[in-house]
Amino acid sequence: MKSKKRIVLAYSGGLDTSIILKWLQENYDAEVICYTADIGQKIDRKKIITNAKKLGVKNIIINDLKDIFVKDYVYPMIRGHAIYEGVYLLGTSIARPLIAKDQIRIAKKYKAFAVSHGATGKGNDQIRFELGYHYFGPKIKIIAPWRIWKLKSRTDLISYAKKNRILIPKDKKGAPPFSVDDNLFHTSTEGKVLENPKNSAPEFLYQRSVSPEKAPNQPTFVTINFKNGEPNGVNGKKLGPSKLLEKLNLLAGKNGIGRVDLVENRFLGIKSRGIYETPGGTLLIIAHRAIESVTLDKETMHKKDSIMSRYAELIYNGYWYSKERFKLQKIVDLKKNKVNGSVKLKLYKGNITIQSRITNSKAYSMKKVSFEENKSFNKSNVERFINLHKKRLRN
Repeated sequence: MKSKKRIVLAYSGGLDTSIILKWLQENYDAEVICYTADIGQKIDRKKIITNAKKLGVKNIIINDLKDIFVKDYVYPMIRGHAIYEGVYLLGTSIARPLIAKDQIRIAKKYKAFAVSHGATGKGNDQIRFELGYHYFGPKIKIIAPWRIWKLKSRTDLISYAKKNRILIPKDKKGAPPFSVDDNLFHTSTEGKVLENPKNSAPEFLYQRSVSPEKAPNQPTFVTINFKNGEPNGVNGKKLGPSKLLEKLNLLAGKNGIGRVDLVENRFLGIKSRGIYETPGGTLLIIAHRAIESVTLDKETMHKKDSIMSRYAELIYNGYWYSKERFKLQKIVDLKKNKVNGSVKLKLYKGNITIQSRITNSKAYSMKKVSFEENKSFNKSNVERFINLHKKRLRN
């Protein structure tokens, strides 16, 4: 007997992907394999397995990718100081390429003819997933239900779920929920009251940070240690990638750090407003810039700054695996071996203050910078330097 074709579905165990699972079963003569990437989001393994089994799924795969996510995706991005449109630290954007890569790996392992995702037809994630799918599995079919099915609204989805006896969470009955994405790096919340930019974000939306007003009245001090451009410890204690970010998330979150309320320009041209929390990531990007300031030369730092906007845009648009991003990453990492030392930060009611930078690097010269008279800096060259630039001013 000929075995059924297979589809690998990116599955969260929630209402939307459970509906997609049932829809795939009804519309394709194929076995659906449920795949979940654990990248530090709030994950209920029991719920994922139970809900998938109720719909007849036999193969349920949950992969722990937290360390890979932080080391191979978050850290390279931090080294590039990637911030989209001056505000967004790209928490959702950087997660999709890894999920797509591992999902295609599973599809190849089980000889699946297709992969599927639950991203909506208006958002960025469908692009990020599908560019990743194409890079690693160009011959594997992509099924995007939100772009092809006849379910047009939340009401349609609820009706479909009831018809097929799919569990409907109580908070999702009647009204659409907030759209929430989370991983070890960040949490984003969009939709409902946030859609109108005149509305203030209610405090209950924030999930991993307290308000600055409710943060402790005493500051918290934290030292982040760096080796070859990557954080490798907190307060002198070595930590693996995911444990280090978990630690920083807790320290920053309890001090009201990492909140942004932004309106962003999506790749498809739509503007959207959201509340994003990136507590540990905010500490990392500030500390990394601080340690680079005393370990890298001016030309290297300014070159990195000149490409940052484009580098961030490529990540946002789903081009993590593009030749252009690979090329820019080489520029970002050119002298990362020189970036060693530690940065001490003071965290207080939503604010971050750099307390100290410690390194063995010779890039920063106390002799040259000193206001005391010394022979290490030849001031007689300064006049020639200024005269040269006077000529360039009028060219």
